[in-house]
Amino acid sequence: MLLPRLISMVRLLPLYVASVLLSGTVPALWAQQAAPPAAPQPAQPQPVHLKDYSIQRSAFPHVLQPYKPVEVAQPNLGNSPRIDSLMRDGKIYLSIDDAVALALENNLDLDIARYNLNIAEADLLRAKSGSSILGVNTGIVQNTPGGGVGGLGGTVGSGTGGTTVAAGGAGTGTNGLVSSTLGVGSPITSFDPQLTGTFQLDKNNTESVSLLSPAPGGVVSQNTYTSDIAYTQGFHWGTTLTAGFNNTHVTTNSTVSLLGPQLGSNFQFRLTQNLLQGFGSLPNTRFIRIARNNREISDVAFRLQVITTVDQIENMYWDLVFAYENVRVQQESLTYAQKALDDSKRQAQVGTAPPIQVVSAQSTVATGQQNLIVAQNNLQLQQLLMKNALSRSIEDPVLAEADVVPTSSVQVPEQEPVIPIQDMINDAMHNRAELVESRIDLNSRDINTKAVRNSMLPTLDAFAYYGGSGVGGDLNALCQQNGNPCLPPPIFHGATSLSYGATLNQLVNATAPDKGVGLTLTIPIRNRLAQSNQVRAELEYRQAQVRELQLENQVRIEVRNAQFDVKQNRAAVQSAQFAVDFARQTLDADLQKLKVGLTTQTAILQDAATLTTGESNLVSAKAAYEKSRIELDRATGLLLDHAGIDVADATRGQVTHLPNVPYVAPRQDAPPTGQPSSPTPPAQPGGQM
Repeated sequence: MLLPRLISMVRLLPLYVASVLLSGTVPALWAQQAAPPAAPQPAQPQPVHLKDYSIQRSAFPHVLQPYKPVEVAQPNLGNSPRIDSLMRDGKIYLSIDDAVALALENNLDLDIARYNLNIAEADLLRAKSGSSILGVNTGIVQNTPGGGVGGLGGTVGSGTGGTTVAAGGAGTGTNGLVSSTLGVGSPITSFDPQLTGTFQLDKNNTESVSLLSPAPGGVVSQNTYTSDIAYTQGFHWGTTLTAGFNNTHVTTNSTVSLLGPQLGSNFQFRLTQNLLQGFGSLPNTRFIRIARNNREISDVAFRLQVITTVDQIENMYWDLVFAYENVRVQQESLTYAQKALDDSKRQAQVGTAPPIQVVSAQSTVATGQQNLIVAQNNLQLQQLLMKNALSRSIEDPVLAEADVVPTSSVQVPEQEPVIPIQDMINDAMHNRAELVESRIDLNSRDINTKAVRNSMLPTLDAFAYYGGSGVGGDLNALCQQNGNPCLPPPIFHGATSLSYGATLNQLVNATAPDKGVGLTLTIPIRNRLAQSNQVRAELEYRQAQVRELQLENQVRIEVRNAQFDVKQNRAAVQSAQFAVDFARQTLDADLQKLKVGLTTQTAILQDAATLTTGESNLVSAKAAYEKSRIELDRATGLLLDHAGIDVADATRGQVTHLPNVPYVAPRQDAPPTGQPSSPTPPAQPGGQM
């Protein structure tokens, strides 16, 4: 009855496996619909599936699930629909709030850094199994041209993970990759149970050369069937459990073998506990604790990445505003120069102006045309850099050819908010992501230092085991035929056969128990490896403490320097504004004098050139002022808070709450975009700008 039932189960096994595979999860496909160009609509958030890779996949009800690979979705290479909603008549009308929102959705630096969150989760899952961790690259990615260190022509980035390797990974030294003592310590038995099975059929023929083991034909034939199962699992306190269950079935043609076939079974449970090295939860869960810290560091590092990217985008936006305004200034200057040239030609024709004045005016026009071309080229470059920073791909011909029109302008407050410098420094000490990373890293190194100290101890393991064995089978008929005294073993109780069930019963009825306790001691003489690891771990910990102090000092200097820049650039804006007002009034006055012949066309050109220079300086000063305010917010760690940016939106890559950058006003001459107006900026300390 058992054999037919087993055959039917084998036949049904493929159907069961197929049903398990077919019942696997199928990734959902989300279709994104862009807003119609004729009627732009606000971008709607799309569904996003965020998966925590630190959670193991259960084997129930799908038993094969832990052994199936996880399908990771392809990178999203399409732009968010927000870009289409901002486009009108072939132009992108872009406010600074929309620029930041587009960067959070499309910037590739953030896309690259976003993967580190899942990598850290996968590393935590690895640590939960008892394995060593691989580390997480938590460096800042600055590969957006036109923003950050290096600019358009600079060489930035040291790989796909980021430009710098922070506390989550290893460091790079002058002689190559330098490893750390993080994770060094006593060996850890896998926390994931391991089941090992051996099923073997062995046919062994041996020529008999002994009178004590005769066999028909002089060849001893022995068939051995082996079925062994072993179980091993480690626990957080340095405890290891092993269990083994072995079975053999032996048939032979030997005439001196007592049993044929012979059944044999044995089992053993063994419990081992580390008493010195590897004792306790800390040395055995150090990888889990460090991996959790690395996961927390990856969150902080991603926040730092968002801060860095937003800082870059805002700076690039004001560069675009400067380029856009500079074209307007150069166009006005060229208009003045062209009018002066026309007037000079008319005056030269009637003899009221010398010909050299016409030549001078032509030179001024040529210079104005050159300046305008340079300004237009710079504007086109800034537009290209901005479109690249705010999109995943600019291969779309409509996007590639679209002009970017900034619709925000700088709003300088009448009075600068007065915040004590110590309050700013305190904000930076609490909010700067770099300091948070350093503190988490110190905690990881403290865990590691304690684990390394434990690994200096000798290895002393206490163990206890219990097992049993059983024998069964049939009396060998060949032995009886040769007249040998083949008496059955006492366990047979006079019978000539003992079944497999009776053999297994011997394992638990104390027929032949195997039990014991003991200690295993290993003392490394000189112990130089452990000494080296302990000293280096302590040195790395002290080095990290000094690095944190150095970083705090650097943050204090950055805050003070940023505050100085705000004051200086505000003064520069006021000075440039006065210069523009004076130049414009001078030009208006000289134009009135020119009508009555009290001045010359050359003086008018000089006044126009002075006004052009002043307006260009004013635009540049306003951009520098706004950049200094951005730097102050970055230095104090409040950039995201002041801009109303939700890190959860950045993590998903879909903005549900439009950012609200402070100290910004809509440009008066900006055409309507069809977008709903942004909410009113919150009141800032010291009054609204």
